[in-house]
Parts: sequence; structure tokens; C-alpha cells
Amino acid sequence: MAALLHNRWVIFVFRIVLGIVFVYASFDKIRDPAAFAGNIQNYQFLPYGLTNLMAIFLPWVELYVGACLILGVFVDGAAILSAGMVVMFIVAIGQAVGRGLDIDCGCFKQSGSTVGLDLLARDVVWLAMSILVWRREEKTMELFPKSRVDEAGQQD
Repeated sequence: MAALLHNRWVIFVFRIVLGIVFVYASFDKIRDPAAFAGNIQNYQFLPYGLTNLMAIFLPWVELYVGACLILGVFVDGAAILSAGMVVMFIVAIGQAVGRGLDIDCGCFKQSGSTVGLDLLARDVVWLAMSILVWRREEKTMELFPKSRVDEAGQQD
């Protein structure tokens, strides 16, 4: 895993792939928040009052995070947000699988994949990619990369 942190092109590909995934996932949800709210409600996980708020807010966060990852802007924050969202997705899908719910995941298209262990595995891979992008050593093709201050007070 440490070798991946030093391979800037692997990290760059991970960043672009994650960005495309989040941008693509946001489109149908932004276009039809009511259908996405129904998908969220099917998980029987959130209180009903939060479902509509999540259906409106989450797709725009996905779009923003994906765009930042693709464009190389605010990559550290976007990677942290992507990891947080993927953890949230893992928890939601995991509890649905554990409870035996046979529901559409609501991940991309409104009629897509049914929740299952394959979706959990996919999300674990995306979580690993998000963490690797966040913990990367080199900033490749990024605008406004965050500089690090070492222990002696010297900036990168």
C-alpha cells in the first residue's frame, strides 16, 4: 500500500475514476430528487424528515466532490468527503443486507443494482481509493495543492 502512495499516476487515475463515479452518480439524483428520496426511504435507515433533505443535498455534494477530484481543485477535502460518503454508503448498504432488504441501491440510475455483498465490495474498493488519494505523497496535476509543513518548519 505504501508503494501506491508514491506512484503519482496510480493516484491520479484513482482520483479521476472516483471523480467520474461521483459526477455520474449525481446526475439522475439531481434530475429527480423525489425518486431518489424514495430510494433513500427504502433503506428504512433515516427518519422520514431527513429523507427529503438528504435527497436534495447529497447529489450536489457528490457533484461538487466529483468535479473537484477531476479538476484537481481542493483534492484533500474532496478525498475526505468522498471517503466519508462511501463509509455512509457502506453502513447503509450493510444494514440493508443484514436486515435482508431486497431494494434498489439508488446508487446511479433510479432502477439499478439491488443491494448485496457485491455492492459492499465495490464500495470498499472506492473507500480504499479515496483514502489513497487523501494520503498521497505527490500532488499531480492539481490546482491549489495543500502544502505540508515539516517538523523543522520548512514548507514543501
